[in-house]
Order: sequence, then C-alpha cells, then structure tokens
Amino acid sequence: MRIKVWGILLGLVAIFQSDVLMGWEKSNLDSKLDGKDPLSTENFGRQMEWVDSVFENNSFEERLGQLFMVAAYSNKDEKHVEEIAKLIAEQNIGGLIFFQGGPVRQANLTNYYQSISKMPLFIAMDAEWGVNMRLDSVIGFPKAMTLGALPDEDLIYEMGKEIAFQFKSLGMHINFAPVVDVNSNPENPVIGYRAFGEEKHLVTRKSLAYMKGLQDNGVMANAKHFPGHGDTETDSHYTLPVIKHSETRIKDIDLYPYRELIENDLMSVMVAHLHVPSMDSETNKATTLSKYVVTDLLKKQMNFNGLVFTDALNMRGVSKYLKPGEIDLHALLAGNDVLLYSQDVPKAKALILQAIDEGKISQEEVDEKIRRILKAKFWAGLDQNRPIDTYKLAEKINRPEAAILVEKLYERSITVTSNKDNLLPLRHLDMQNFASLTIGGNGTEFQKKLDKYARFDHFRIENGAVEDSLNGLAEKLQPYQTIIVGLTGITNTPKRNFGLSQTDFDFIQKLEQEKNLILVVFGSAYSVKTLPEMSHNIVAFENNLITQRLVPEIIFGARDAHGLLPVSANPYLRMGTGGYLEGLGRLSYSIPENQGLDSRRLARIDTIMANSIAKQAIPGGVVLVAKNGQVVFEKSYGYYDYKKTRPVNTETVYDLASITKILATTQAVMFLESRGLIDMDKPIGRYIPELRNTNKEHLILKDILAHEAGLVAFIPHYTKTVEGGQWKPEYYRAAAEQGYTLPVSNEMFAMNSLRDSIWTWTVKSELRKPESNKKKYSYVYSDLTMYLMQALVEELTNQPLDEFLEQNLYNPLGLYSMTFNPVNKYPIDFVAPTEEDVAFRKRQIQGYVHDPGAAMYGGVAGHAGLFGKANDLAVLMQMMLNGGKYADVEFIDKETVMEFTDRQSTQSRRGWGWDKPEPEKGKGGSAGNMAPKSTFGHTGFTGTCVWADPENDLIYVFLSNRVHPYAENNLLLKDGVRQEIHDVIYQAMTVKTKSDNLVMVKE
Repeated sequence: MRIKVWGILLGLVAIFQSDVLMGWEKSNLDSKLDGKDPLSTENFGRQMEWVDSVFENNSFEERLGQLFMVAAYSNKDEKHVEEIAKLIAEQNIGGLIFFQGGPVRQANLTNYYQSISKMPLFIAMDAEWGVNMRLDSVIGFPKAMTLGALPDEDLIYEMGKEIAFQFKSLGMHINFAPVVDVNSNPENPVIGYRAFGEEKHLVTRKSLAYMKGLQDNGVMANAKHFPGHGDTETDSHYTLPVIKHSETRIKDIDLYPYRELIENDLMSVMVAHLHVPSMDSETNKATTLSKYVVTDLLKKQMNFNGLVFTDALNMRGVSKYLKPGEIDLHALLAGNDVLLYSQDVPKAKALILQAIDEGKISQEEVDEKIRRILKAKFWAGLDQNRPIDTYKLAEKINRPEAAILVEKLYERSITVTSNKDNLLPLRHLDMQNFASLTIGGNGTEFQKKLDKYARFDHFRIENGAVEDSLNGLAEKLQPYQTIIVGLTGITNTPKRNFGLSQTDFDFIQKLEQEKNLILVVFGSAYSVKTLPEMSHNIVAFENNLITQRLVPEIIFGARDAHGLLPVSANPYLRMGTGGYLEGLGRLSYSIPENQGLDSRRLARIDTIMANSIAKQAIPGGVVLVAKNGQVVFEKSYGYYDYKKTRPVNTETVYDLASITKILATTQAVMFLESRGLIDMDKPIGRYIPELRNTNKEHLILKDILAHEAGLVAFIPHYTKTVEGGQWKPEYYRAAAEQGYTLPVSNEMFAMNSLRDSIWTWTVKSELRKPESNKKKYSYVYSDLTMYLMQALVEELTNQPLDEFLEQNLYNPLGLYSMTFNPVNKYPIDFVAPTEEDVAFRKRQIQGYVHDPGAAMYGGVAGHAGLFGKANDLAVLMQMMLNGGKYADVEFIDKETVMEFTDRQSTQSRRGWGWDKPEPEKGKGGSAGNMAPKSTFGHTGFTGTCVWADPENDLIYVFLSNRVHPYAENNLLLKDGVRQEIHDVIYQAMTVKTKSDNLVMVKE
C-alpha cells in the first residue's frame, strides 16, 4: 500500500513538474503575459480615442459587421464586385480576405471598397510565401519547408519584412502566416511543405523570425493552425481531421511555438477545423467551435490577448455539419473574434442578435471583441485614409531587393545530404564525361545551367517509364562517367507518392552502382521516403527556375551549400542532415543589384544595341557583365544576319578575331613564363632555332609582346596565293585530295605545306627601320607578334597551340565551346557568320576563321582563329582577375598575371600582349573612358571586345559579327558602341568604385 501511495505521489510530482516545464501552471511567464496586449500602440491614448470615436458613431448592429471578413477576388466579374460592395454598404463588414487576381486590379478594388465603407476595412491575404501565392505578376518567396532548411533565421526575418512591404504597397494589413504547425506526420496532405519542419524548436525559431519581420514592419502576423494541424492524414478543406494525441502531448509539441510567439507579441491566431477528442469529446466538434479550445485554452491558459480568427468557414471541416450563419454563431460563442470567409453575413448577424436576446452571449462580450478589432485597425494605420498609389505598382513590389532576397533564401536552403568521397563540388572537369537526366516535369533550365560549367549530353524521361524505355536509356548512358539526375516531376501529394514511381528509384539505384550519380530532389524531402541510401544527394525542396539555376552552381562549386534537412525523409535522410559545403569560386549568376549595379541604368545597353542593330552597325550580339565573380548581366540581341534567319542567344559562338592574341597565345606564353620556361628579357632566337641567323633572332620577348620589336603591322599573305581575283591552282582545291587537306573554308582546301610557306614568308619579312636618334623601335601594333609567339609555344611544348590550350587551360576550365576550327566540333549553326568574302574565299564564311592569314594557317593562328561564347570569355577573365587561379587550381602565377597586364611601355598604353586604356586621364582608348587604368583586355576586328577591371573585380564582354556581310562596315567603331556600353556599366554602379577617373551617379 505504501509503495502505491508513493508511486501516486511521485506520478503527481512528475505531472506537476512536466506542466510547470511546459508552462501550463501559473509561472513567471504567465505573470508576464497577464494583461499583455499585443494590439496596443505606443500612442495608446490616441489609439483609444479613435477606437471610442468609431465605436460610438455606429450603432451596435452596424458595429456587429466588424466581426466578419469575406472573400474577395480581383479576377472575377462585375457581379462579384457588386456583391462585395453590397456587403460593405449594407452589412458594414470588418474586412476582406483577397484571393486570386492581380496586383493593380486588387489595388483598384481596394481603393474602391475602402471609399464606400463607413468604417475602414481590414484587408488581408493568406500569403504564406508572399502575395505571389494569390496574385499574378508578383515575385514569390520559398515555401516554409524550404525555409526550414536555412541554417539561421536572419533571412526569414528579412523575408517577413519584404512581404510586409508588398502588403503595405497593396494596402493590406493582415497576413495569415506563419504556419506554425509541427509537421510530425510525413503523410500530412494539407500541411507538409507549408510547415517549417518536424521539430518544435526549429518551427518556433523560423516562425518567430517571420512573425517579427511582418509585425516590426506594420503588418499583422497570424499563427496557424491552432492547436496544431501537423499530425493529420486528412485535409480540413474537405473533411474534419481527427487528432488522436493526448492534451499533454499537444501542449508539449504543437502548442510550444504558439507559447513562444505569444510571449513575443503575436497579434493574431487562426483556429483550425480539427476534431481533438482529448480536448473536446463532443462528436464532430471542430476546434474552431470549441469553447474549451478557443477561450479556455488559447485565451485563458495561454493568456492570449490578440485577435482570434477562425479558419475559413466555408471549409468542409465545419460546413458539412452546420449551415452558413449557424457556423458563424457557434464560432463566436466559442470565443473567436473574427469570422473569416463567412458564407451568409446577414443570417449570421441575425443569429448573433438572437443569441444575445437569449442570453447565450452578452452585448458587452461582443462589443469587447469589436473594440479589440478597432484597436488592431488603429495599429494597422487605418485611422488614416491612405489610397493606394497604383503608379508602377507591379514594378514597386517586384523591386530588385526582393529578387536578391529570394535568391539568397533558396541558395542557403539547398541541402547536400550525402557526398561520398567529397565528389562535390565537381573538380577535374576535363577528366569526366557528363550527362544529365531529368525525370518528369520540366528541367530545361536545370540542364541549360549545367551547360555553363561543362559539356553535357542531356536526357529526359517521364515519371514511371516502362521497363523497355529505361533499358534503352541505360544503354545510352553507358559512355558517361558522371550523371546528374534531377527529379523534376515531384508533386505535393503524399498519397500518390509525390508523383514518383518505385521504378524510377530502382532505375536510379541501379545506375548509381555503375556511375558517379548525383541525385537532385526538386521537391519535398518526403518524396524520397522509399529511396535507398544515395552516395551523392541534394535536396532543393522546390522545382522552379531559381532552384534549377542554383543547384548546378552548387554542384560545380560556384556557391557554397548551407542547408540542413528540417524533416526526416527516411532512415538515411534524417532531420539535421546536411550542413556547410565550401564551393570552389567558379562564376555564379545573379541580378545586377546583387553586386551593386543598377539594372535600370544597365537597361541603356538594350537601347544602344537596338540602335546599333537598327542602323545596321551589327546584325546582333551578346553583352555580358560580371562583378565580384558573379555574372549579373548576360543578354543577346538581334540575329545572325540582316535577313533574320536565326536569332542570337547567349550560347551563340562568335569569331573572336584578335582576342585570340590574349585568350590563346598570350595565355600560353604566360603559362610558360610562370613556370620559368622562358625569360621575357631574353631574345626569341634562344627558344626558336629557326630564327637564328635571321633578322628576328635578337628580338626580345617583352618587346615583341609590347609591339615594339620592329615587326611590320601585317603581311597580306593571301595575295601571294591568288591571281586575277582567282585562287592559284597550286595552292587550293575545291575538294579535299591528297596533299590538299588544310581547310580554309567550306569547299576550299589548301596545300598541306601552305602553313610552312606562310611561316617562311613571316620569318623572311623585313623589319621596320628604327626612328632616328632612338635605340628602340617605335610602337606599331602587329599581327606578326603572335605568329612568332605561337611558334615559341609550339617549340617549347612540342604541341600545336590549340591542343596545348585545350589540355592545359580550356578543358580544365570547362570551356568546351572555346575552340579553334569550330566546324569540326559542333554544328555550324551554333556559330554566327562573318564576312561574305568576295576577295579571297568567294563565299560566306561561317564556322571558319574570318582572318585570311589565320585561315591559310589551318584555322589555328596566334593572332586569330579562336571562337567562343561570352561565358567562356568571362571564365578566362575571371581566372585572370583571380591572379591566375580558378576553381582552386592555379594555371598561372599571380606575379605573371600582374606583370603581363600592367602597362609595359612609355610609348603606348599596352601591357605584354594585353591592351589597356589610354594613360591620359579621362581617355579610354578602346576601353570606356570611365575604366580605371588598371583595366586590361583586347578588341577584335570582327566586332568583339573583352575587358577586366581588377580594382572593381569587373568583367565586360561584347561579341558581335559586325563584319557581316562586309568587313568595310565600320559603324560599330565609328559610333564607339563598345566603349559607350563599357561606360554605361560604370554609370550603373550604385556604390563608389576605386576608379580614379570615375564620376559616380548616385540615386
């Protein structure tokens, strides 16, 4: 007996301690919360004066309408507008909850509805991930599960702040968010991705940050769905879910976030339509209609003094048991303050008046609710009439700050859950064959972004493909070492296995046994519940353009990974899996404002390009801007030609002309110099035996690269091979044959020894005469410089220049489209055409180098012949800005980079191989006038340029085919288009740069 008594006593003590720990006994916290009113403002006297004024100026029946908020739409017809207007005018309703529509349409309706309302209307929206959840043309934010993966809460606060900005811009006052449900049931059909996670402390931290972001910025937050919708397997929109947990468990887990938010001035709560027998055992009694849940638990035990909203009263969780109007009355009697989505306001008001007459509720109780609603309206600024300004409203709420924030939220949420042998981020790109596979949905953007980093072949299948299709696909994938699989067909429906098939998982598992397989889950983490353990797995939580663009950047190390799983998906993917994965510093991609550039000012580039195309200075082109290692502007313009046969895109490959000098030949020379294989102060004859005993033997390397070695500007070698405007038969054939296999153009082949002849003619060419009284040759820009440097590289490496560069630079960097002779590498229509060559080749040049001398050299020459797309140039220039390093690999040492790109002459602006701005202040030369003097780069005859600014970590690429159809078209140079665009970029900087000659334009 004594043992039983002690057992009972110990049990009571344990329960008491548990309740104290959970905060359900009166405690210091309760004392703190007693009387705490989150609806009060700092100007309490003014607030109550306004409340009293509005209250007294309306009869009780007029005031009664304040309890109701009805659904409104901005995408419905005039009949709907009239119905809402009638409710406002005749029933004096308290507010509207807007659903589908558009921002400007909604703003106009809000202005109208407020203008006809006797008492100011609350305007609300259920916008958990921003107003994009309901309105078109507005930027959206990540879902709650995605946010749950963030390693901290700072960005969630900023999201709440930005959503508050959206709300206030649209004249709205209440956001029915955050969802504070602890999603402990993976099969939950209605919460799932809408919850921050499965653990109460995580949910609380995230919810609190969101709430504060809203309320600190003037928008009322609303925690939902009380007392907790996280462990249901049915949807209250369609039926009444049953929560079978004990009240103790619910208080411990589900109510914990509410407790913390209430302590931090939560202003409103939404009560869910749930049946919780442990709290109210009446059959089919929804928590919305339970006095114990709403009044005793929420208001009394939890000391909540804010506004209590019902969930929508049209939902089947309540509407299947009671009629419209009756539901409203029962909800009011339970203790709710605001009746949301009422289906019959007149009937509900009549029933409430009847209930007062019958003594079921007093007028004083109702008036107390109305006073608190009015207090909240004062807090929201409704004491002042402020019509919404609709001028550029969509632009205002889609401001760049929002886009930057959304990108950061998604970036930091993406979670690398497994990374065997540290395969990620991917390195050694030249040693792998890559393929991508998307399963279901649309993964186009994902696959396009993978192409930015390496050569990929892409495949796609639907979810649940048949065995024959999978077998055929497996055979096609055999040649590839590394395969990136994106699950892009994931739905939010757990009962249908989130749209995935077990056959998909079986195929993935089998493929992984043979390949380096990286699986990307573009959807709920719960979707892979039956997936076996994977060696390399990434969870992106959502499938949209942003996640599809960000995941490849993490895979290739352009961004770090930070995310932590907020839920447990299976035994291998548990909550907390993930963490920090350091990137490699490859180029990433964003918007201009993310790096301090103003996109509105950069829009001038569009105008400049449009004008150039209109006046036929160029048929089309691509402009790229990168800042601080991030491409922030990359746009294509116009067409391949003036007939508009094919539009240019950012992947269009262009003939780079003289940019070959710096991104091919000079790169190779720098490579050799940084390894001590050449000395720039030594003569070239020391390295090339063929130059000994010639007039080139004693030319110093640094003088050659500075164009001060006495070489003539150029030699028109092709003139030796034509006569009377026709090819000399000893040099060319129209079809390849023995001894004539050197391609010069389509259906034009040179004798195999022509390259040797050109080299001989170059070696034997005369030098310029030095100017009198000068020991050095004057500066003359010369193509012959690079003939000599190419020979130097090929002599020392014992390799053709193109092969050396591919092996040692382009392939390791992932620049698979940067090449000589592109016609041998990819379809000709990838390449923009250049000149209609009537003088020499007698045909349209496309896929072959434009420069005649380079063409006669077999397409691989030191001065011309390189082709590439804008992104290729940006990567190489970023490597230069990084001091010769890229993706943790050093290609050229920093000292060499600095030496070659520094000004190396008192006679000209040039470095070694590199061009630079004019040394005089305010003059840019081939660069923009505002470019700092440390800038380095080059231009190309075909209408190209590339510039890098080490002071501002800025890259500018301009590609065009201005020589199409005729090289005599000089409008691009005459108009200074490339320089003008370069200056626009500097004018777009919204923060002060280090340029000594930059005049900043501030907003």
